[in-house]
This record gives sequence, C-alpha cells and structure tokens, in this order.
Amino acid sequence: MIEIIVSALLLTGAGFCLIAAIGVVRFPDLYVRMHAATKAGTLGAGLAFLAIAVGSGELGTVIRAMAAVLFLLLTAPIAAHLLARAANAAGVKMWDHSGPDDLKDRYDFARETLAGTYRKDDDEG
Repeated sequence: MIEIIVSALLLTGAGFCLIAAIGVVRFPDLYVRMHAATKAGTLGAGLAFLAIAVGSGELGTVIRAMAAVLFLLLTAPIAAHLLARAANAAGVKMWDHSGPDDLKDRYDFARETLAGTYRKDDDEG
C-alpha cells in the first residue's frame, strides 16, 4: 500500500514539474513564466519530498524531507517576488494581454515608495 501512495505522489509531483517546465517554455513573458515555475514547480518538488518522507519510514529522513518542503514553501514566493520586482525595475515589459500594469509610473525605485503613499519619515528632516 505504501508503494502505491509513494508512486502516486511521485507521479503527481512529476506531472506538476512537467507542467511548470511547459509553462516556462510556452508562456509569453517573464512574469507569467516565473509564476508557472514558482507555483507548479514548488508543488511538484514538494510532492516529491513528501513521497520521500512517506517511502522512507525513517524519522531522520522524514524530518529532512519536511524541512525541505517548508524551505520551498517559505523561499519560493519570496524569490519570485524579488525577481519580478527586479525585472520591473529593469524595465522588462509585460505581455500586451496580461492586463494593467499597476506599478507603471507609480513606483519610485530610488525611494522604494508608491506614488500617493505616506511614509512617516517623509515629514521629518
């Protein structure tokens, strides 16, 4: 029974990794590609680590696999956000059909503030 669960987790994880890879190749711009790689890739790798945890049965391996899943879930969204922010600051254009760019002409990268937002230290000194 354990082998069936491990096989299902591995196949599902591999499927999500495949979807992420196809998304990176097929999607039109950096932002959508990054979204596909981050969401589907993290889920696929997380399911693979879960399969390792279920299949091993050893406490040390289970703890390391769960730590890896936790690390993925904590770092992948932050990394994707920082990459998107850097790409936006560098002037990487969005795909025409992506929708509105809410940061266009509103974000001051030098001061790291949005136009129209209030910061307490703006009034001081």
